[in-house]
Amino acid sequence: MAARKTNQKTSKKTAKKVAKKTGGTAARKVGRKRKAGARAAADPAALQAAALESIHQVAAQVHRDARAGRLPQIQMPQRNLANVRFDKKVGYFEMAGNLKTRTLDVNSVKTFAQTLRLMALAKEMVAGEDFATKREAYYVSKNWGDAKFNEQRESDTVLDDIEGMFSVKDVTREELRFVPEEHGGSVVGPLVVIDRDPETGEPIRSDCTGMGSGAFTIPSTVDHLGLETTADFVLAIETGGMFQRLNHHRWWRTANCILVEMGGVPTRATRRFVRRLADDLRLPVYAFVDCDPYGICNIYRTLKVGSGSAAHVNRKYCVPSATFLGVTPQDIVDFGLQDATHPLQPVDVKRAKDALKNDPFFQAWPKWRAALKQLLKMGVRAEQQAFAKWGLNFVIEEYLPRKLKEPKKFLP
Repeated sequence: MAARKTNQKTSKKTAKKVAKKTGGTAARKVGRKRKAGARAAADPAALQAAALESIHQVAAQVHRDARAGRLPQIQMPQRNLANVRFDKKVGYFEMAGNLKTRTLDVNSVKTFAQTLRLMALAKEMVAGEDFATKREAYYVSKNWGDAKFNEQRESDTVLDDIEGMFSVKDVTREELRFVPEEHGGSVVGPLVVIDRDPETGEPIRSDCTGMGSGAFTIPSTVDHLGLETTADFVLAIETGGMFQRLNHHRWWRTANCILVEMGGVPTRATRRFVRRLADDLRLPVYAFVDCDPYGICNIYRTLKVGSGSAAHVNRKYCVPSATFLGVTPQDIVDFGLQDATHPLQPVDVKRAKDALKNDPFFQAWPKWRAALKQLLKMGVRAEQQAFAKWGLNFVIEEYLPRKLKEPKKFLP
């Protein structure tokens, strides 16, 4: 492949080139509107009622056991990769069914008390429509006397256990009003997000095509949002740099798609948001990440099927319909990137071999086993930015248009 000049193109010229090269796919979609999907938000009152009822049921059972002279017990799923199963027809990691029981005895009295105190805090926040970050939940415990947490790692573990316990009732940590510190990913493209004013309840419409040089930021909870779109697909992008390039050249307009910046392993809010785009708006989701074991085995795998530690909520926080656009090991060959790669490090090799040996997702897909073996044989990794070898906008003008012509060839 002959090297291309790396001169800077204007946004207008780049858009015209993309439209021309994409030919019979995205180019024909520009300027026309297919029937848009539109879904209303989940009912906040129903979510609140479900959370409160779930808390009441668990607390009432603990109270009945104590009044009857029995040692109170609470059960929750074991959260690890060994306790998951994967079925292609289901599409995500499910709990295999192994539970752990926490009994109120001399050895667990502190943890049991901490669990009940966090449940009480959740009840207070749900009823009062307030929230706490995980860090704040840790500090709230400082006035609990002997039941206080010594480190946030301890409170995070108990919070994860509580979510596991309530997951069987289809209640998530966010619905219990515990939110993460980090925000969700960034979004641009033909999408309207409908939120509500917390004071007046009036709808607030955010047009993701009107963010200037910025983007819409996914909030920590997304089930209350309404969504409207005229897009044809979603492109979930690993790196902020690539997201910025595609946004700067308004590639989302030319390709008529929604761009989502994952920023590494996507947050729960980002995964839930993309899941809603896929399910509620019936949009295909394509992942565009680096070609390395971390990008494939952590970032993409988590987006598509979830993780072992979060198997109790994977049914909500993953995107089973997602497929892998690239960067693939074969792309390194097909696009002449051999001299724009980096050697696999020992940690990369270990991650890929562990996935082949232990990960139910990769074990279920021969195409993925072949791709990981090819990557190990090549002994290299390639970043999204490697395409800049052929020009700063090669990924816009050549790579994405060529790949999008054959989505059926994307890795599962």
